[in-house]
Amino acid sequence: MDDDGSAALEFIAVGVVLLVPLVYLIIALGAIQEQTLGAEAAARHTARAIALAPDAENAELSGERVLASVSEQYGIDPDSAEVSVTCTPEVAACPSAGATITVVVAAKVSLPLIPAIFGLDEAASVSVEGTAVQKVSRLWGGG
Repeated sequence: MDDDGSAALEFIAVGVVLLVPLVYLIIALGAIQEQTLGAEAAARHTARAIALAPDAENAELSGERVLASVSEQYGIDPDSAEVSVTCTPEVAACPSAGATITVVVAAKVSLPLIPAIFGLDEAASVSVEGTAVQKVSRLWGGG
């Protein structure tokens, strides 16, 4: 039996077979981490913008602008992101003076290199969520 030179070829073949999934895993985890940080930042900055706005009308506009800006920076699809804003204690108007605002931003991360045929991109997606809580001043909206 003549095995001259086959060890190097086998080493390269096995190395490539093991390296390709490892590289894909690193890329996928990087994408998930980016979107997770983006959802967290979007929630935090949106809650802060709402709490620091002078009144309810400006709070909504400010929150939408901040959310759009952070979503763009982190590559979050604004159409697929779900945002919920709640206040504690529950009052007729949210936000209100003295309330605690909770902002939750949820998004889906599509894994890289998954084709959009037969719904594979939806099946191969990971949900991420960011939550932030911000206290509104007792003097909020007073002038």
